[in-house]
Amino acid sequence: MFSRCNGFTRRFHAAVAASDPRSPLNPTKRHRTTKRSKNAPPPASDPEVVRWNKAITAHMRHGRMAAAAAIFRRMPRHTTVSWNAMLSGYLSNGCFSLALRLFDAIPNPDLVSFNTMIHGHVLNRDLASARRLFDQMPVKDTVTWNTMISAYAQSGLVEEAREIFDRTPHKNAISWNGILAAYVQNGRLEVARLLFDSNSDWETVSWNAMIAGYVQRRRLAEAQELFDRMPERDIVSWNTLISGFAQNGDMSVATRLFDESPSRDVFTWTAMVSGYAQNGMLEDARRVFDEMPERNSVSWNAMIAAYVQCQKMDQAKELFDVMPCRNVNSWNSMITGYAQAGMVEQARRIFDTMSQRDSVSWAAMIAGYSQGGSSEEALQLFIEMGRYGERTNRSSFTCVLSTCADISMLECGKQVHGRLVKAGYGMGCFVGNALLAMYCKCGSIDEAYEAFEEMTEKDAVSWNTMIAGYARHGYGKEALKVFNLMRMTDTRPDDVTMVGVLSACSHAGLVDKGINYFYTMHKDFGVTAKAEHYTCMIDLLGRAGRLDDAQALMKDMPFEPDAIMWGALLGASRIHRNTELGEKAAERIFEMEPDNAGMYVLLSNLYATSGKWGNVNKLRVMMRERGVKKVPGFSWIEANNKVHTFSVGDMLHPEKDKIYAFLEELDMKMKKEGYVSATEMVLHDVEEEEKEHMLKYHSEKLAVAFGILNVPSGRPIRVIKNLRACEDCHNAVKFISMIENRFIILRDSNRFHHFRGGSCSCGDYW
Repeated sequence: MFSRCNGFTRRFHAAVAASDPRSPLNPTKRHRTTKRSKNAPPPASDPEVVRWNKAITAHMRHGRMAAAAAIFRRMPRHTTVSWNAMLSGYLSNGCFSLALRLFDAIPNPDLVSFNTMIHGHVLNRDLASARRLFDQMPVKDTVTWNTMISAYAQSGLVEEAREIFDRTPHKNAISWNGILAAYVQNGRLEVARLLFDSNSDWETVSWNAMIAGYVQRRRLAEAQELFDRMPERDIVSWNTLISGFAQNGDMSVATRLFDESPSRDVFTWTAMVSGYAQNGMLEDARRVFDEMPERNSVSWNAMIAAYVQCQKMDQAKELFDVMPCRNVNSWNSMITGYAQAGMVEQARRIFDTMSQRDSVSWAAMIAGYSQGGSSEEALQLFIEMGRYGERTNRSSFTCVLSTCADISMLECGKQVHGRLVKAGYGMGCFVGNALLAMYCKCGSIDEAYEAFEEMTEKDAVSWNTMIAGYARHGYGKEALKVFNLMRMTDTRPDDVTMVGVLSACSHAGLVDKGINYFYTMHKDFGVTAKAEHYTCMIDLLGRAGRLDDAQALMKDMPFEPDAIMWGALLGASRIHRNTELGEKAAERIFEMEPDNAGMYVLLSNLYATSGKWGNVNKLRVMMRERGVKKVPGFSWIEANNKVHTFSVGDMLHPEKDKIYAFLEELDMKMKKEGYVSATEMVLHDVEEEEKEHMLKYHSEKLAVAFGILNVPSGRPIRVIKNLRACEDCHNAVKFISMIENRFIILRDSNRFHHFRGGSCSCGDYW
């Protein structure tokens, strides 16, 4: 707020202070003992002094502080008006520090001086200093009292505002309106109403304030009751009530009030356009828009936003092209609309055409890239944003952190975290939750919990993210500890919380706890079981080998099982090699989702482990006939600020020779330690030696080998795979972690595995 006091101004005043002993900025001057000649005329009546004072005021009004200070320095005599002109000028130009030094130098500050300086402290958000000055004032007027009432009210300190109000000796309309506004703005409507009812001589602005307070909290019946009682209404009264009903979806009442209003301005018409638009009544919104006698940028933006919300980008573009008064909000609406509709190229064209951008423009474009899967473009634009000197807002930070999480770029995420701290954003819910999710998804669960503990505010999303994070990392007991801490707070567990809790029980094999939570969550937390909760339970029972119980639960559900539930049962059938049940589950899945390649592979694995190669071949033919293509497996790892991607048997990586040679060495060492290839996982009926060769170069093994060769010793190796890791790779990485003494984190499509010293955090229960 006070950044306009530049280096030139500071240097100028330093020179003045050093060269002129009369200067109020000279620290050696003892202004309190300075005496004016008895024969000098009173400065206030001197026409020359009056002209000097007017010149100071004019220069300050136009931001010419140095010129004003030069005049002040040359003046033969100063009146209090001179000092006050300089004082208010510094404050209006954002130089609070100079104003403060000047005030200390005023020989005889008057009431205006004190009031001006109190206002300066308030603008500088230093209420404590404002209050000290207020308490020191020898004389106060109504302006003084009202300034303090307003200052406390705007800062949410209602009790302090009331204390000043009660002490005010001569209350005027501004005093009453100030304390009323304090209660209304801070949601103390009941107390505000008591105060309102205690005084019968309110101005229209006070009635409007009470009505606005009720409208903001959707208490429209009380707003209407006050409106009907108003002795005199102005256009603000009508607009407030019309807008209230429109925003709350009651367009019939809003329309009646609109028709009854004795006068309408552009705000009245725009409120109707916005109301119709927010309620999906596009034709009515456009009809009112076309009838408007006068439109401003808000009106145009409201209509464009209406089309954008309904993803009617052609109509939005037509309006945008003919809009006579575009502002940055107009451009941002178009960028957001195109981005949300998946038309990122069109959004970028709009972005590149903008003559002026703000932080929202950058955030909207970054979000468009991030949500569209263009992670590299999102990160590159974030870097460009910093180069352009644009202040990064919370939305941009959140989008970039989400992007880092999606592609598991932990180091990049840490750098964004550092910029977040430097930008001065506290660890509130909005950005804090994104940071928490980034660390969880990037495999750094310890840093996630550190971020969680540092959060100054936690909402349900914060707790749910941490619970789900521990669950996906296989730390079921830690997830339940966080859940128990959550229950000790005011944050009530919701349906998402219970999905995380049941998932944690499933991944950790905590069957009895999971069953207990499932059957008591409605009684304890008011959470009614949804499809997601039943899926977790089917998975939990199935993993534990209780396949009959899982089937019984599916029969007793209040709705038909979906493909995800049958998929959980198929996965459990593969683990426990129940071919008959697996075939039944797969049959139902293929009826619902005939193109789900993952389920074909899962059934093929079941057949292969059972030695039913004929069935494997039949499935392969069925996939070919139905046009179902297996999703290729990829693994990637971040090293040296770059993401390296591998496919099975990859021959494209520039370090392939080193990687393959290292894997051959590892294979020999692992076999000496007792490693045996899980050749039953190969979906081809070939010789054992060939099966071993096919398993040896899976993408996750290549990525792990590359990580050992390139990630410094002592740092974790983090590998991400787009599909579920196979049993052979899981077993191999356990041996590798022991032989190489490395901490390896593998994230597959299902969960995280933390390998250390030859064991995995999942306890082989996955």
